[in-house]
Amino acid sequence: MIAELNRVLEAVEAGLRGELDVARLAAAQGTTEYHLRRMFSSLTGMPLSEYIRRRRMSAAASDVIGAESLLDIAVRYGYGSTEAFGRAFRSVHGATLAQVRSHGGPLRMQAKLRLSLKVEGDVVMDARIVDKEDFKLIGHAARVPLIHYGVNPHIQAHIASLPISEHLRLKELSQTTPPGLLQVSADVDPDYAEGSELTYLHGVAVEPSSEVPQDLDVIEVQAGSWVVFSVSGPYPAALQEAYAQSASQWFPSNPWLLRQGPSIVAVLERAEDFSTASIELWLPVERA
Repeated sequence: MIAELNRVLEAVEAGLRGELDVARLAAAQGTTEYHLRRMFSSLTGMPLSEYIRRRRMSAAASDVIGAESLLDIAVRYGYGSTEAFGRAFRSVHGATLAQVRSHGGPLRMQAKLRLSLKVEGDVVMDARIVDKEDFKLIGHAARVPLIHYGVNPHIQAHIASLPISEHLRLKELSQTTPPGLLQVSADVDPDYAEGSELTYLHGVAVEPSSEVPQDLDVIEVQAGSWVVFSVSGPYPAALQEAYAQSASQWFPSNPWLLRQGPSIVAVLERAEDFSTASIELWLPVERA
């Protein structure tokens, strides 16, 4: 996957002055747009769309300093008006077109990226592939912002708002794998941008034919393959490290791509204060 991403980066450079079709770039590398965006974000900490915007505005800076019509420059970089181009330019450089044209700056330039795989022999990922038929995820859902590191206080508050009796009730409703109470993230931004909203569901997995109590939210999950990572350690640091290692080590070494669908965390064991836990991370995948 590292080689494919580097070829995509080369294609981005070639397409800065014009339209860039990310879906077409992904297909040319034998992957999917969804997988490409998720892997890029996980490896660089930056959404692909944001990287393209920064590189475009970095390339445009030298043109803006010149005497060419700003509208001609805007059109060259894929904008229909000087105003839209100016907003994008200022969001990257922190300066207006007029300021840069008059004074030559200030400019904040995004360097061209090139990715490399760091080989580490001391990390072993405990993973298995599971094929599942259709199932449902039921529970209590909320829209929350995505936070990459540390405890997500919005999710924490959502879970804390549920009485103990509701946790026990949900456990009794569990019917199929993943087992027990689940932490479900759905409708995630393909770029995995921090601060973007996702649907978080605290609930359980049930059979597709099960009747769902009217007070519970439902996410219907289609049949497909899943990679399941088994992780133990400090929580949530061990879980977040598993996400990172899946992108940097497991996916580049295995013939599987992320597909659209919820990611699921099943807590198998945990300390009373939840400082440590043994968990399973379920990610929906398809063969490359």
